[in-house]
Amino acid sequence: MAKFLTSREENYSQWYNDLVIKADLAENSAVRGCMVIKPYGYAIWEKIQAELDRLFKATGHVNAYFPLFIPKSFFSREAAHVEGFAKECAVVTHYRLKNDESGKGIVIDPEAKLEEELVIRPTSETIIWNSYKNWIQSYRDLPILINQWANVVRWEMRTRLFLRTAEFLWQEGHTAHATAGEAIEEARRMIDLYAGFAENSMALPVYKGSKTESERFAGAIDTMAIEALMQDGKALQAGTSHFLGQNFAKAFDVKFTDQDGKLDYVWATSWGVSTRLMGALIMAHSDNNGLILPPKLAPLQVVIIPIYKTGSDLEKISEYAEKIKTDLGKAGLSVKYDTRDTQTPGWKFADYELKGVPVRIAIGPRDIANNTVEISRRDTLEKSTIPFTGIKEHVTELLEKIQVNIYNKALAFRNQNTHYCNTWKEFKEIINGKGGFVMAHWDGTAETEARIKEETKATIRCIPFDSVPEEGKCIYSGKPSSRRVLFAVAY
Repeated sequence: MAKFLTSREENYSQWYNDLVIKADLAENSAVRGCMVIKPYGYAIWEKIQAELDRLFKATGHVNAYFPLFIPKSFFSREAAHVEGFAKECAVVTHYRLKNDESGKGIVIDPEAKLEEELVIRPTSETIIWNSYKNWIQSYRDLPILINQWANVVRWEMRTRLFLRTAEFLWQEGHTAHATAGEAIEEARRMIDLYAGFAENSMALPVYKGSKTESERFAGAIDTMAIEALMQDGKALQAGTSHFLGQNFAKAFDVKFTDQDGKLDYVWATSWGVSTRLMGALIMAHSDNNGLILPPKLAPLQVVIIPIYKTGSDLEKISEYAEKIKTDLGKAGLSVKYDTRDTQTPGWKFADYELKGVPVRIAIGPRDIANNTVEISRRDTLEKSTIPFTGIKEHVTELLEKIQVNIYNKALAFRNQNTHYCNTWKEFKEIINGKGGFVMAHWDGTAETEARIKEETKATIRCIPFDSVPEEGKCIYSGKPSSRRVLFAVAY
């Protein structure tokens, strides 16, 4: 199977596209720029979704759902917000089709024009804050901690499966608070939650920090992000959390009476991750044989493959295999016993490697005779023969080792490709050569930031929270700088 993949070294972009298609994760749809997420790809997304949903609810958030359609007038109420999304908005103008009398087929009925045009949501701040106006009167109504699982539309012209599509799936949290301090604390709590999920579940090390003013979410006072490094040396923004201040509360006149009886505007946050995480998962870990999935997010953690020549061999192996499957299932693992006779064991081995199943167990007549099984781990492709007795403990422990090893490998790669530099010449050599993250001084001006992007395509990914104060000179302008920021070329 893997022979059909372009190698990463030959063409990383094509390798990614091949892998998404060949591993049955997604495909392009009949609608330009949109994708069909296939069952195996969606199963991985469901694992991501389930764990995040658990984490959200553990921190007091609840799920709700708001309309797909947003009145166009709502966007005009928050100037920065509409400016940020205007070029990506898809707009509904009519509500009916009809047969064309001249025989040209189906046409839009000109008499069915909407009184107000509707924007298909690119994000939901405006429609949600219109509802919050009816929900909030007093400090007793706060905080509101709501999350929504939904699809959004941002009319992208240059698309790529999972990484950038016109329609994608995501979650978006929208919270309302009585004080600025509470809202800031919430925004920070959620970026920390995302970072913990990325590292613990996705085995993906990330940098956390604040965006520069030019990189902030439209309408936000502060945007925080987690940034991950892909194997081609490019960064990928894996999640964002925004402190919105009182901007949306003022735009939609959402006021509350505080404990002193004074009227004030509510303080807000929003935060989200999307199916972009699927792209991060693929690009951060996988190899030329296919996907490498962290066990915590693998839809199928263990596959058992029988190797036999006769029906009686299969019967004996199946008795053995079914007991293993049952025992592992009781341990909470997802296990498949693949008895299909339409494919050879070799084909199955390659297929499950391509799909990133963490552990493969092969059982043949010799294993039955020796009371053993052969185990192969996907992350290192190492094989070992172990006794049948104690297999549940062995596999459970092995999956934990695989999870840790995948993270450590990604962490080592990121650390090896995080560079510190002090000159413009050195900066360009790194960015245009090996790539990766660059920690460098910046003078704090949008003009310098724009010039660096224009000349190298590198952007400031974030100002890391753990960036220590350090006097220096901006790599581009030579002006004074008080700390280093994180640069990279990004997806």
